[in-house]
Amino acid sequence: MATKLLALACIRNDGCGDLSPRPHYPSMLKYPKGVSAQETSLQGSEASAMFSVTGMTCSACAGSVEKAVKRLPGIREAVVDVLNNRAQVMFYPSFVNEETIREAIEDVGFQAALIEDETNEKSIQVCRIHINGLTCTSCSSTVEKALQAIRGVQKAQVALATEEAEVHYDPKIVNHNQLMGAIEDAGFEAILVSTEEDMSKIDLQVDGVKNSDSMRMLENSLQALPGVQAVDISFELKKISVSYKPDITGPRNFIRVIESTGSSRSFKATIFPEGGGGRENHRKEEIKQYFRSFLWSLIFTIPVFLTSMIFMYIPVIKHGLDTKVVNMLTFGETMKWVLSTPVQFIIGRRFYTGSYKALRHRSANMDVLITLGTNAAYFYSVYTVLRAATSPYFEGTDFFETSAMLISFILLGKYLEVLAKGKTSEAIAKLMNLAPERAILLTLDKEGNVKSEEEIDSRLIQKNDIIKIIPGAKVASDGFVLWGQSHINESMITGEARPVAKRKGDTVIGGTVNENGVLHIKATKVGSESALAQIVRLVESAQMAKAPVQKFADRISKYFVPLVIILSFSTWLAWFLAGKFHGYPESWIPSSMDRFELALQFGISVMVIACPCALGLATPTAVMVGTGVGASQGVLIKGGQALESAHKVNCIVFDKTGTLTVGKPVVVNTRLLKNMVLHEFYELVAATEVNSEHPLAKAIVEYAKKLREDEENPAWPEARDFVSVTGHGVKAVVRNREVIVGNKSLMLDHSIAVLAEAQDMLTETEGMAQTGILVSIDGEVTGVLAISDPVKPGAQEVISILESMNVRSIMVTGDNWRTASSIARQIGIETVVAEAKPEQKAEKIKDLQAAGYAVAMVGDGINDSPALVAADVGMAIGAGTDIAIEAADIVLMKSNLEDVITAIHLSRKTFSRIRLNYIWALGYNILGIPIAAGALFPSTGFRLPPWIAGAAMAASSVTVVCCSLLLKNYKRPKKLQNLGIRGIKIE
Repeated sequence: MATKLLALACIRNDGCGDLSPRPHYPSMLKYPKGVSAQETSLQGSEASAMFSVTGMTCSACAGSVEKAVKRLPGIREAVVDVLNNRAQVMFYPSFVNEETIREAIEDVGFQAALIEDETNEKSIQVCRIHINGLTCTSCSSTVEKALQAIRGVQKAQVALATEEAEVHYDPKIVNHNQLMGAIEDAGFEAILVSTEEDMSKIDLQVDGVKNSDSMRMLENSLQALPGVQAVDISFELKKISVSYKPDITGPRNFIRVIESTGSSRSFKATIFPEGGGGRENHRKEEIKQYFRSFLWSLIFTIPVFLTSMIFMYIPVIKHGLDTKVVNMLTFGETMKWVLSTPVQFIIGRRFYTGSYKALRHRSANMDVLITLGTNAAYFYSVYTVLRAATSPYFEGTDFFETSAMLISFILLGKYLEVLAKGKTSEAIAKLMNLAPERAILLTLDKEGNVKSEEEIDSRLIQKNDIIKIIPGAKVASDGFVLWGQSHINESMITGEARPVAKRKGDTVIGGTVNENGVLHIKATKVGSESALAQIVRLVESAQMAKAPVQKFADRISKYFVPLVIILSFSTWLAWFLAGKFHGYPESWIPSSMDRFELALQFGISVMVIACPCALGLATPTAVMVGTGVGASQGVLIKGGQALESAHKVNCIVFDKTGTLTVGKPVVVNTRLLKNMVLHEFYELVAATEVNSEHPLAKAIVEYAKKLREDEENPAWPEARDFVSVTGHGVKAVVRNREVIVGNKSLMLDHSIAVLAEAQDMLTETEGMAQTGILVSIDGEVTGVLAISDPVKPGAQEVISILESMNVRSIMVTGDNWRTASSIARQIGIETVVAEAKPEQKAEKIKDLQAAGYAVAMVGDGINDSPALVAADVGMAIGAGTDIAIEAADIVLMKSNLEDVITAIHLSRKTFSRIRLNYIWALGYNILGIPIAAGALFPSTGFRLPPWIAGAAMAASSVTVVCCSLLLKNYKRPKKLQNLGIRGIKIE
């Protein structure tokens, strides 16, 4: 203790430490041990993390958690909330991380988990970077390692199929320019695609700007606007980029400010024309580059091919080609040398560049194999040409056609591969094109009448704008209907083919099609907040995420290229030594070459036939197409992990309310026990329940409204002394009468006798899968309400189909046993867990997992979130337009149970395609390498020329991508096609 106090005194005296402001633990340092406040500020800014802590029962527990956390180096502050079982920790990421903090909490006897969505979101940003030059998984691994090594980067994913990196980083520690610099240092070209996804951003082109001072003036004017978060200007492009909060401001405000700035008001602002920056533009440019390179390569290679393979059999031409230039050097050899040199060093420069960058970072990729193979052929040919030119008797064989044709075929293969890979991301392109280009903006007067209408660019829509949607037009923004009636086709967003009726108050989704009738809608979500933008982001993230099975390919590719180089050299050495020591007959050697040249051909063929690209593309291309197809069916799959887990599912746990049932309770029966007018009875009950947010309360109020059909929005009597008892019911005083509405336990708590007649009614109600509600007026049970949540149409058939797919179905619900059992009997579920709290649902899932099941949880994504997280696959049903459910792995947008089957069936199809891709990629190499090494040559005389080996290598990647593309023809199981699940209408 004395030592600790002495150390503390030293720290005080030296001025290199400070004490925590909290008095509980005076020995706890505010900054990391041995680091001063000044030094800490240089180490990087602080971060915040929120943990859920289970097991705390009192303030002493909270104190022990707080103490354990504060003992760690790098902790600035720790606050423990025992009531909500949470701990918030402020810390310095350069000294400690979330996992260390979590372990410290668990070391003192409590369970802790990081709450991802409640961490300081503003401290973490996401950027997407397009990377040019990726050829195989070795390249993507190199870039990933380079990004993850940067301080401030939380997570980095590089997708070979999309040639993009998604980086989660702390903007206080590192910026996107540094990230792009790290990629370029790794030897690849980096182009920023997007950043700061949590902010809306728009690019404006300004005409009339004459100098940089004008641009600065506009920048200052825009920055002064409330809601503007960042303004970037480019005087050369006359471009202003504004990042803003859509709740506060919008692009029309920016245009108005720009055009009203300056004394002459000569500025004119429009949305900056797109081009040159999008993913599609990068892809198109890459396709053009490969096509141009291939065409130029072909121009030089065809004469080389004809000279080597065709003209030598035509006597007249052969005689001209054999004309001697210098000593034994012929005109034909000279021409081939001249033509193949541009192919090798100018057109094939990309392979040299890729090889150099890979080797500089101590890795090897496909470019290394191509460079070694073509250089071996080219420089050996140069050696033979030079020797022929300096010798009057030397006759050698050149391989100029090998290097030239090899590069040409590889470029053709890359062109076809890029073309095919572009088609794998068509789903995102189609989604992004759903948004209409124009919209009709309405201006209303104070009475709500239309004053004027104006056609504007849809990107100029702001929150709370009134938009007119004419028949046949696309809905321009998420919002709700203010006026009009129509049917809207939402199939492009939800996959639901049947048009949905819309009237006043109904929500609409941007990008859907208005079929008939005119609608006036109020925009509620614009820009990056819209459902369409969220779907695009979700699908993009899904296509970035790697499936666990891809680790297999990553491990192989790590050793693949070095192993191929060793095999290639061994092949050449084995054939050369066998020839030198007469290990095979002289007759095996073709007349046009010697032993060395024969061995060299075998070695080069081995080097170029081995293809790590096909292996690297096997998983990501299938995941891209699978997730894209899922999105078109209304099933949003969050990446390869979810796909891989879903194909193993053999047990599904269903929540009841809103999942197996419609989720909208309705009053189906009323039984009065006292002489009372029904109208008056419901007036008292509705006046009490109207203050409650509970779904059952809303059902009662809606039913009461129907009894007063003469009034659209009836005014209920005033309810005084309103009290809501969570999980039991409500009570209030209405018209000087005490009204209590709730379950049996609430009545008993208030010493209200529940007569046998009322008890019998409750039992009968629950036996019919209905919820019984007791109503007490002035201390006496006056009536019993029966509320039912109807079973979803087709639920029974879905459970039956799942059973035929060898998937077990279980219901876990918080409802009572009788209601749950009755619902389960109706739809064919045998195992039921009722009256379960959210944490008990999660425990049940863990028990099933311990029993060997791969478990999927299907719930509403809110109160079922612990179970959704605990399950191998969490499926959120009933998402509607709110698709950003973090807890779920799969979001079922149509709220149809049939989509549970679609999700599992699609994942099985996708994973079988991944397996097929791996079988093809691995089988190709396992068969191709021995053939290229000359395994068939002794028995059949067949040998694989290097240029044919190169063509086969290029074809393997194209074949794998095309195999994945076949998933685009996915059809749901025939049983679902015949099911015809109908909608349900509640009157």
